[in-house]
Amino acid sequence: MGEQQHVKFPQEVIDEYAALGVDLPALFSAGHLGTRMGVQIVEASAERVVGTMPVEGNTQPYGLLHGGASAVLAETLGSVGSMLHGGASKIAVGVDLNCTHHRGVRSGLVTGVATPLHRGRSTATYEIVISDEEGRRVCSARLTCLLRDVRPGDGAQPPAAG
Repeated sequence: MGEQQHVKFPQEVIDEYAALGVDLPALFSAGHLGTRMGVQIVEASAERVVGTMPVEGNTQPYGLLHGGASAVLAETLGSVGSMLHGGASKIAVGVDLNCTHHRGVRSGLVTGVATPLHRGRSTATYEIVISDEEGRRVCSARLTCLLRDVRPGDGAQPPAAG
């Protein structure tokens, strides 16, 4: 759990970030929280981001997948899509997350798929559908991110030459 798998990025995105000296897989990983929860991003582009998360270790007292765990998966996937849409000169900051939980899950792996609803100059909104291993919808989420210019110290820019 927590090991970073190889994420599939479009070649033009890999080239854009490589020219800036940015470690793309690290930049678009699940982050510390996502890693602790076992989130794995398996496909990423501005048009579609796919990730998985185990139910085990992410449950509430009744043994069901915790709604907050679904929210972490949804925000991770929507944020990655937003950052890819914004490009290397922008950082995506979540400003609104809405989750509707449709069914409980007690075991296995859930898969989230984020697709854009709106991709503008200053905001991006993604719908994230989380399903169980049988393809049944577990959660529907919507994330809106503010896209702002990268500033020194954001951690999303290449290290200074020295």
